[in-house]
Amino acid sequence: MNGMHVGIIMDGNGRWARGQGKPRWRGHLAGVDSLRDVVRGAPDLGVTTLTVYAFSADNWKRPPTEVGRLFWLLREYCLRERAELLENGVRVTHIGRRDRIPRSALRQLEETEHATARGRRLHLRLAIDYSARWAIAEATHALARKVKRGQLDPNAITPDLLHRRICGNVPEPDFIIRTAGEQRLSDFLLWELAYAELYFTPLLWPDFRRGDLAVALSEYRQRERRFGAVPAERAAKPEAAAS
Repeated sequence: MNGMHVGIIMDGNGRWARGQGKPRWRGHLAGVDSLRDVVRGAPDLGVTTLTVYAFSADNWKRPPTEVGRLFWLLREYCLRERAELLENGVRVTHIGRRDRIPRSALRQLEETEHATARGRRLHLRLAIDYSARWAIAEATHALARKVKRGQLDPNAITPDLLHRRICGNVPEPDFIIRTAGEQRLSDFLLWELAYAELYFTPLLWPDFRRGDLAVALSEYRQRERRFGAVPAERAAKPEAAAS
């Protein structure tokens, strides 16, 4: 699947709820509406891979009642959205740990992964109980086990090999959006973001919709991605002078 890979750090649900005079879980519920709208609109905006930060490994530090609500929302999202995701050609996969996700939520998540496996219009990756540092460590451990079994020469371990272990066949993110005004990555896709463009918006996640995604992508398309190289127009000047 070719096309743009966008990552979103969906931040601000709690602040949105406080501003509305509502409990925090209502902010998470409103955030599901934003996710639904962005997923519906993303393919028409040229996005073919969308990775959303739904629950970080650090989020276990939150009150148990809030954590429980979040996994209830995950279960309900999978149950209620599965038919539409399937109809719209959206493939859902999970990244992160699975061993700590409550059983009922994990069952619905895995059923959604299985049901949507043939989706080709959009690859929706849900980062749940996710930590980029953990993902890098897991990839390193996997390579170390191969070395220990004599299946891999330590000298063959290169950045490219580690990259393939971490990313698989998923393209690197082109563009990362974080809502709610914070300007940090919070342990999200740290390896993959080496050359991604970053975009920070003060909008709280429950207020973010496909139109806001379109605005962000419009700015992205005005940027020049050089990947460490010299800008094309500067590189051309000496040749022009020589001619």
